[in-house]
Amino acid sequence: MRIAFTRLSPCWFLLVALSLSVGCTNKSKEPENQVSGKITLNNEPVAGTVVFVGSDNKEVTGIIKADGTYLVLDPPQGKVKILVKGMGGMAPQQPAKDAGGAMKDAPSMGGKAPPARYGSIKTTDLEYEVKSGKQTHDIALKP
Repeated sequence: MRIAFTRLSPCWFLLVALSLSVGCTNKSKEPENQVSGKITLNNEPVAGTVVFVGSDNKEVTGIIKADGTYLVLDPPQGKVKILVKGMGGMAPQQPAKDAGGAMKDAPSMGGKAPPARYGSIKTTDLEYEVKSGKQTHDIALKP
């Protein structure tokens, strides 16, 4: 029995070493290039998504939070067109009722819907020059 254990020791050691090294090599890092900012319409936050479209038509999408802020990770560098799309297909939320049937506040998605012209590459007039690194670009939509 002792002889078999001695012969398997190098194999077990190699297997354990490989298992440990796999866990150490798969670390994710924050993207080097990113654009963040706030999207508003009449000084009020907009809800939906923001899409950066590069000259090669590569699209990178970011979610617009309830307060109008957004983050786009690894956008295409150079001149991009920007699309701002609403949360299409979502029904308005109905007020919630408590156990006694009284109305209570329902959670809100927040933000205004952007004008439709900002949702198409053919009709948007939003453009931006993306450089390397972290950048801030606020967007004020017009009605």
